[in-house]
Amino acid sequence: MTTSTLAYPVVTATGPAARPALITRPLLIRFVSMVGSATSFYLLLSVVPSYVAAAGGAAPGAVTGALMLATVLGEMVTPRLVARFGYRWVLAAGLTLLGVPSLALMASTHIAAVVAVCLVRGLGFALTVVAGGAMTATLIPAERRGEGLALTGVVAGVPALAALPLGLWLAAHHGYAPVFVAAAVAALIALATVPWLPARAATAGKENAIGVFAGMRMPQLRRPALIFALTTTAAGVFVTFLPLAVRPGSAGVVAAALFAQAAASTAARWWAGRRGDRHGFAALLVPGLLAAAAGMALLVFTSSTAAVLGAAVIFGAGFGIAQNATLATMYSRVPQSAYGTVSALWNLAYDAGLGIGAVAFGAIMAGTGYPIAFVLTALVVAVGLPIARRDRSAA
Repeated sequence: MTTSTLAYPVVTATGPAARPALITRPLLIRFVSMVGSATSFYLLLSVVPSYVAAAGGAAPGAVTGALMLATVLGEMVTPRLVARFGYRWVLAAGLTLLGVPSLALMASTHIAAVVAVCLVRGLGFALTVVAGGAMTATLIPAERRGEGLALTGVVAGVPALAALPLGLWLAAHHGYAPVFVAAAVAALIALATVPWLPARAATAGKENAIGVFAGMRMPQLRRPALIFALTTTAAGVFVTFLPLAVRPGSAGVVAAALFAQAAASTAARWWAGRRGDRHGFAALLVPGLLAAAAGMALLVFTSSTAAVLGAAVIFGAGFGIAQNATLATMYSRVPQSAYGTVSALWNLAYDAGLGIGAVAFGAIMAGTGYPIAFVLTALVVAVGLPIARRDRSAA
């Protein structure tokens, strides 16, 4: 097949009897590797910069930058590796590169050594999220793709929420070495499950693989990826600047708002998955964008506790809908041989959007103040509305 002739199938329900089982043995095993890789990654995400800073390092931010740079670059090449070697081998390589180098952090606090470890771990994380995400999509029945993707989002999200504070707590109370060992063990436990996962989907082969840059040129993939990137740009703003924008002494409000945003996102992602499986996902893109934009605009009133909490819930709901609808839409438009490309594009949109949003907002806010900058962020999200309408009409 050629990349210019992909169809735009829409999944519709055909009755309760047609709904296959969602939870299967391979999917449960995949959940174990998913939890292990997420735990390994997030345990060290905040710990390594503090490790460098505690040792007198001059640039603790460089380690996170190196980690994310390697992740983004790795995401761009992983689909080709999957096409050549299959899901299982690439996932195994990623878990190894994510876990084993964590132990090397105990050997040196020199910034060059730590950056080198972060580069390797970033590449490993890229391999795990792209190859693992593509593999997970093959284990979910097409009739329940949205619901299945929502469930995997919850499974991956829980260790992320728990491991970030746990890593810092362990480092503060027991030192850094136990955290490094725990990160390595989590990845290696996940690695032990890989032999029980499928090596490659039955219909996936490198002869029909689509590269990342080819995927970017395909409107049916580019449009939902761009919509998601616009939404994640706002997410980067929300998690980075909300604690700074509210009035002093409102730490409890910020904590409640961040929790409300995460909870609303999870609930909305689940709802969008179930609804999309029955009625199609393209129709959910506009409501998701509208909710995300409205939530960001409401942050103009950061002096009001009710407005901040309302903004968190509304933005979280929009973000969750966009997460599920864009990913499910992209998977529905390609054969299994291109699932790696979809996984890479979606994760690139996620990582790039978070980073660009935080950096750009900081530069704009310095000249405009928080209220105008939040409104401008809402307008950036709204740019996705004509793209979403065009995407739905093309489908």
